[in-house]
Parts: sequence; structure tokens; C-alpha cells
Amino acid sequence: MKDGVAFRRASERRPRRTAAALTRARQRSALRRQRGVALILVLGALTILTVMLTESQDESAADFASALTTRDQLIAEYAAKSGVNLARLLIATEPTIRKAMAPVLMLLMQGAPPQIPVWDHANRVLGAFNDSTGKAAFASLSGMDTRNGKNLGFDGAGFELDIIDEDSKININAPAHAQAIAKRNLGSQLAGLMAGPQYDALFQQRDADNQFSDRLAICGAIIDFIDPDQDADQSFCDPANPTAQTTGTEDGFYQQLPRPYERKNAALDSFDELHRIRGMSENFWSTFLEPDPEDPTKRVVTVWGQGKVNVNTANPQTILALICSNANPQTTLVCHDQVEAMKFLSAFGMVRMFTKGAPMFGTPDVFISALQGKTMLGTMFAAIGLQPIQIVNTGPLKEQISTESKVFSIYATGRVQSGSRETLTKLHAVVDFRAAPPPGMPPSALQAANLMQAQATMQNAAATPSTAGSAGTGAPNAVQMAIQSVMKPSPGGTIIYFRVD
Repeated sequence: MKDGVAFRRASERRPRRTAAALTRARQRSALRRQRGVALILVLGALTILTVMLTESQDESAADFASALTTRDQLIAEYAAKSGVNLARLLIATEPTIRKAMAPVLMLLMQGAPPQIPVWDHANRVLGAFNDSTGKAAFASLSGMDTRNGKNLGFDGAGFELDIIDEDSKININAPAHAQAIAKRNLGSQLAGLMAGPQYDALFQQRDADNQFSDRLAICGAIIDFIDPDQDADQSFCDPANPTAQTTGTEDGFYQQLPRPYERKNAALDSFDELHRIRGMSENFWSTFLEPDPEDPTKRVVTVWGQGKVNVNTANPQTILALICSNANPQTTLVCHDQVEAMKFLSAFGMVRMFTKGAPMFGTPDVFISALQGKTMLGTMFAAIGLQPIQIVNTGPLKEQISTESKVFSIYATGRVQSGSRETLTKLHAVVDFRAAPPPGMPPSALQAANLMQAQATMQNAAATPSTAGSAGTGAPNAVQMAIQSVMKPSPGGTIIYFRVD
């Protein structure tokens, strides 16, 4: 009883809470329950901002690196183009160099002085216009230091040159001229190239089209793919069989493929188009066409040559193919004996090393005489174990060879070193010098008069727009003459193929 009274009295003494106090209490309770939410929101906002900043930084770095790469690629491309133009200049000056060295060359060999392969030394000769490495190579060659020269070479960029003599190789495009003699020459050359018995196993396998193609089939397919007529003819590929006849019209082999296509019946524009010809398996390609893709000097065939093989620059395998295409294969050991063939290739390469790349043959007659064991070169060949080779009919062989080259492939690699990053750009230009005039020759009086007349006519047409009818009559002639003046042959040759890698 006393406890209940005491509790009641204590309750009466406790102050009653007002509505405002209760509201404030509830708010404080709610705040205590929401404590830490603001911190979570702040951390989330910082995380999002960090991700956005990192992504923006990565994009900026990627864009900056891409801009630097594009800049370096452009510099490397123009460095490679400079190398191509300098190489054209070097080749164009060869006749002048040959003329100056004619007395010395005529003492070493018979006949007119041969072409000097200046392109083999392009990197050292043109080093004065290259980077520091090229300038050092030029200094070791000439004894002149050009590192302090003004407006010479590159700063942070350079180029490397590989100049390939396309006339030192068998020209696959010869049948495009629609001449029987061109087909016969190519057929005999291809037959000589594939004649070795060491290649028998290659022609007993299936080719790239899952077909069995022997030597005659592949040789005939090459000629038929390029020549403009519709006749299939393998007689050109069998020079030892004078009774061989044509096989009729070209078959529809390419039309029966899963992806059919037509024969080109025209000259090939690039070396890669040879892949479209029947029988071009990987083994055949690596054996006869392109033994080393990284070394174009080992190529045996071309699609850009002038038609004749330069025996001064051709590799030993090409020389052997020429010999076997014009000699009696039954009596010529190098054409059917693998050991003798390897001996010929090694001996011919040894002579090339001994002469340090200097031209050995002044004329085709000197080359044929050397093969027959005559002249000083023939004596040298006999001394190293090469047996004289008898050419029954030298006329066809003379039609297939020359001692001067006019078509060149220039492989230029431009490089830019930026810190630890190196940027490379590769160019391949094929230059034809067959119509190139000597450097420094002024245009003829007729060309100069045509150019002046074209300029005067075009100026008059532009100055009198109201007489459009009369001006239009003479304008085409003026434009034509202007185009002819621009397209006139250049001492640096004519670029017939250009590719950027």
C-alpha cells in the first residue's frame, strides 16, 4: 500500500512532456537512426568522380599517344619518300659515273664499259642525307664528315634503302605482248628453272587447288593466264620437243573453283597476283618465286622487268635457268645432275664475291664466250671447276639477256625514334628508267615552244571570258599540250608501282 502511494506521488511530481518536446524527441531519434548516410553519399560521389577522372585521363593519354604515333608515321613516311627520291637520283647519275670510269672499266674487260651497280651501295652513298648513322657510314666511305653540314639529313628520323634490280629476274609478264617469241623465251626460262630432278617430288603433290600439276601444266597456266589470246599452248614450255602442238582453247578451270573468276589475259600489276594462277602452292611459291619474303634479292621472277635478264646482276639460280633453257639438257650436266648444279651455283657465287659485285660481262657475247670456256672469265670459271657449256644456238640466248638494267624496285623504310618507341613506315616503288633522259638535259626547242604556246592560249582564254565559244575551241589543245609538258619523261624515271605498308 505504501509502495503504490509512493509511486503515484512520484508520477504526480514528474513533469509532463509537451507535444513540441515529443516531436523533438522523435526527430532526435530519427537522426540517430540516419547517422552515417552523409558519409556514404560523400564516398560514393568521390568514387564516381575518381572513375570519371581516370577515364578522362586514359582517353586523353590514348588520344595523345595516337597523335604522336600519327605524327611519327607521317615523318617516317616522308623520310622513306625522301629515300626513294634520292635513290632515283643516284640511279639517274649512273651513266655519268660510268662515263667517268670508262677508261678503267675498258682495261678490265672487253667491249663497252658495263653498267655500274651503284644501287648496291645506296645506303652509304646517300648517308650524307640520312640520320647520324647514315652520316657515319658516308664518312667511312668518303672520308668527309657531314655532321656539321647545314640542311643535310634528318633530326630524329632516317631511312634505309634496298634497291632491287628487276631486270635481273625472269619477267613473268612477257606473254602480255602477244608475241610468240616472248612466250617461247618465258616458256624455256621457266622450263630451265624447274628442270632439276631435285624438284620431282614437288610436282607429285597436290597444289593449292587440290590438283596434280606437273611442270608443263604450271608453265602453260602461267602463260595462258597472262597472254591476251584464248588459246592454251604448252608447246612453249617444252623446248626440247619441236613437235609439240597447241592443246586447243583454254579450259574453264578457274570457272569450276568454289569462287570462280576469269583469267586476266593481260599483264599482272603486282607480284601478289601470281597467287591466282593454277598450281601456286606454298611449296612452289617458296621454291621458285619467293624463297625469302624478307629478302627480295632472292626473288627469281618479276612482273616489272623490261623482258631481258641482266646477267651482270642476276643471281646464280636465274643464270642457271637461262643456261638450261638454251643448252641441251641431256649433254649439259648442270641441268640434270644435282651435284653439278650445286657446284655451278657455288662457283658462280664465289666469282661474284671475288669481284665484289663489279660487272663481269660487257656484252652478251662476252657472257656466252665465258660459258664456253673462252676469254679470261672462261679461264677463271674453268679454274674453279666449271666445265664449259656448249650453247648450240646462241641467237635465242642473246635475245633473252642484257648487260644493263632499266627497271628497279626501291624498298625504303622510314624510321622515327621517339624515346623508347620506334615507328617504321615501308614504301615499295618500282621505277622505270627506259625513257628517262640524262640528268640536266634541257627540254627540246619543240617542247619549250609547245609549253609557251599552251600557257599563252590558256592565259588568253582566262582573260576573255565573254568569248567562251572561241576560247573553248582552242582550250582543249592548250590543255593537252600542258598535260604533255607535265608528263614528259623525267630523269628520275617513271614510277609504275607504289605501295605503302
